[in-house]
Amino acid sequence: MSQAVASSENPRNISLQLDSPELASTYEEVSVRQFNHGKVLIASLGIRSGERVLDIGCGTGRLGDYVANIVAPDGLVHGIDPLPLRIDIADKKHPLFEASVGRAEDLSAFADASFDVVYLNSVFHWVPDKPKALREIARVLKPGGRFGVNSADEERPHQTATLVRDAVREEGLTEAAAASGFGTNYRVSGAQLGQLLKDAGFDAVAVDPHTFVDDVTGVDDLIAWSTSSSFGNFLSDLDASQRARVRTRLAQKLEDLRGPDGIKLKRHLVFATGNKR
Repeated sequence: MSQAVASSENPRNISLQLDSPELASTYEEVSVRQFNHGKVLIASLGIRSGERVLDIGCGTGRLGDYVANIVAPDGLVHGIDPLPLRIDIADKKHPLFEASVGRAEDLSAFADASFDVVYLNSVFHWVPDKPKALREIARVLKPGGRFGVNSADEERPHQTATLVRDAVREEGLTEAAAASGFGTNYRVSGAQLGQLLKDAGFDAVAVDPHTFVDDVTGVDDLIAWSTSSSFGNFLSDLDASQRARVRTRLAQKLEDLRGPDGIKLKRHLVFATGNKR
């Protein structure tokens, strides 16, 4: 799962029922952006061979497959995601990567102190009950176990979100798209993220903002990434003709940004790590 497209004031509009085989397949193809910043998160956790790792919100398993190669030959990575179609893809990856349907707020399938490392990459901004999820994560971590997470930054919207918001506004569709058109649900600031980890019982909490620059080939690239990353929620409140209008407007905005090196857009994330007491 990944970058989101709904206002944090309207969580009721986020649906897990809009995913499709096509969207899941597209996400597997275009999620290199999430994979690349996921590798930054993994590097901060110092994962070693032989460790047991839990990947929450594993999507189609690209990062889980990468981590499975790190923990080989005696370790194990278990991935969970609420989207069954993406689990179907993930479960066919590395033999040391096991995937199943599940959610961050309910890790009852796992025993206490059963993992050395737990991480959430590009998914925390989709989790509505963050304190509950963090309590569950602390429960399944071994004493001294490491936790890593990143989230869309509440204080710094992605450049993509700003462009979409402006395109929708200029087409006079702000009210129609307000629930699902822009932003990311349940975003947190760096300060909020650090406090959440401390409240959940993590020590040595470190918070680090990151900015990533993405190459975007054009409007269809951006829409495919946004729609598959949001499992169908991107602009889902607009009808086909309204989405076509936004696409045309957005295409022009992107072309206005095209330079000698193509179109480059900034994404802003906040990363945090901590150890279980």
